[in-house]
Amino acid sequence: MQLAELGVRGSMRLFQTFATVYPKALRWIYRWSPPSPAEMRELFETLGVTYIKFGQFIASSPSIFPKEYVDEFQKCLDQTPAIPFRKVKAIIESDLGKPLDRIYSYIDERPLASASIAQVHAATLTTGEDVVVKVQKPGVRMTLTTDLNAVYLLTRLFEMIVPNLDRGAVADIVEEMYQAMLDECDFVKEADNLTQFGRYLSSTGNTSVLVPRPYLQASNERVLTMERFYGVALTDMDALEASGHDAAQSLFNAMNTWFASLTQCDFFHADLHSGNLMLLENGCVGFIDFGMVGRIKPSVWEATFALFMAVNQQDYAQMAKSMLAIGVTRKEVNVDELARDIEKLFRRLDAMEPEYLLGSGGSEPDGVTNLMTELGDIAKSYGIRFPRSFTMLLKQFLYFDRYMDLLAPGVNIFGDERFDLYQE
Repeated sequence: MQLAELGVRGSMRLFQTFATVYPKALRWIYRWSPPSPAEMRELFETLGVTYIKFGQFIASSPSIFPKEYVDEFQKCLDQTPAIPFRKVKAIIESDLGKPLDRIYSYIDERPLASASIAQVHAATLTTGEDVVVKVQKPGVRMTLTTDLNAVYLLTRLFEMIVPNLDRGAVADIVEEMYQAMLDECDFVKEADNLTQFGRYLSSTGNTSVLVPRPYLQASNERVLTMERFYGVALTDMDALEASGHDAAQSLFNAMNTWFASLTQCDFFHADLHSGNLMLLENGCVGFIDFGMVGRIKPSVWEATFALFMAVNQQDYAQMAKSMLAIGVTRKEVNVDELARDIEKLFRRLDAMEPEYLLGSGGSEPDGVTNLMTELGDIAKSYGIRFPRSFTMLLKQFLYFDRYMDLLAPGVNIFGDERFDLYQE
């Protein structure tokens, strides 16, 4: 990661961050106790976009962070305050180089949604198509670059000072997040992701899943205009029932499409939370928001598939081998000891049924999340670090598990013929 030329605005941002953190840090030191998860989440929200994104990463990474932090930082996934429409108009006209009325015949001044990086408005192009316009909030890229350079340097310093700390472990995560966040700010790349995934669906004859068409004549680095989809979230049970479509079958189609993309497409959608997966009016499933995508090596997906199969069969030796094949470790690991620790975990969980672990319909909706969190804790105790692609992959599995708990309770993802997890 290169150190950015911070300039006046960057220096002001660093001062602002210090002024926000300093009094809180003094309070924690004075009372001689670390901040609670709620205090950390409130601090992250006060610090703005970068730290909100950190919070979202924590909320969706149960294999890395403690459960109490994962649960608390779920609140960072909520909608963030919108910017005034006059600023939205100025950004669009500056980025596209045209007056607003030459691009859209209508644009709703009230946003459909507002996230940490961008907000979305409904609109109609001058050519008549209904669209949504994703507009990047002002100063986002500069703030991300400034904050992440500072965090990166501090973590490198921390790793050098603290004895017996795995050097590079924290800083590598920061560096991966830095690139992922900058990718989310690149709307040209997101438009290309939409185009590529649409071609993938077309080339495989897939008509059960759709992605929005990007309108490149009305898109640029900070503005992305896309086809508007009409539908409901796969977690809105009342709306799903009223739709008249088989929501469970639509979910199976979406999951099979996503599984196939792991081996047949250059990337996979890496943020399929309920706001990005829609049951459309025609019964198809819409994948939206391709700002966050992942790429996984075939060998890592093979090992991940083997891990899930081993969990389903409670094959502890294979779980241990798969975890080593997925992760990276800087010391030799005793596979037999690792397998025994995994077996102890399963016994402690009272030998849960496979359907509870990786199917759906368990007595607790967090069954898979809790299991994978504890497996992640065991891996960390052996110095095993999983690549970012695996974390992104796991996050989608956890989303799918929650959808299945709602739409297809009792279905075993590995035992149902409607699923095709590993497609060549």
